[in-house]
Amino acid sequence: MEVKVTHIDQVKFAIQAGSHTVICDQPVENGGQDAGMTPPDLLLASLGSCAAFYAVQYLKTRNLGEKGVEVTVTAEKIKPPARLTNFIIRVSAPVELSPEHTEGLNRAVHACLVHNTLLHTPQISIELALGAADPMPA
Repeated sequence: MEVKVTHIDQVKFAIQAGSHTVICDQPVENGGQDAGMTPPDLLLASLGSCAAFYAVQYLKTRNLGEKGVEVTVTAEKIKPPARLTNFIIRVSAPVELSPEHTEGLNRAVHACLVHNTLLHTPQISIELALGAADPMPA
């Protein structure tokens, strides 16, 4: 998997994944034009859309309905260091579920790739390419 982030101007960036492009910006009070989601918004969106995918797949494969699933993700911003914590994923199913299907839907959402990535601290390396073609480890 790979995304490419390119600076557009001020604090606005284009994020490209395959043939898709998303704009990331900051609110006006942070020097942006509010032309796109902020990086923390994108993180919450990634978590929420992943959870929604798993929820819909669970409901669809059991013929319980697939339209109308809504997911809301909230988190608190804290520091130091600046980070998000206390994530809450709220999944609203479009139909009443039995206790067994409620537990099954809960297990399905817990299988989300992004959720599991956040639960298990990933290894992150930073490489700097300072005007050169070859990146330098930081």
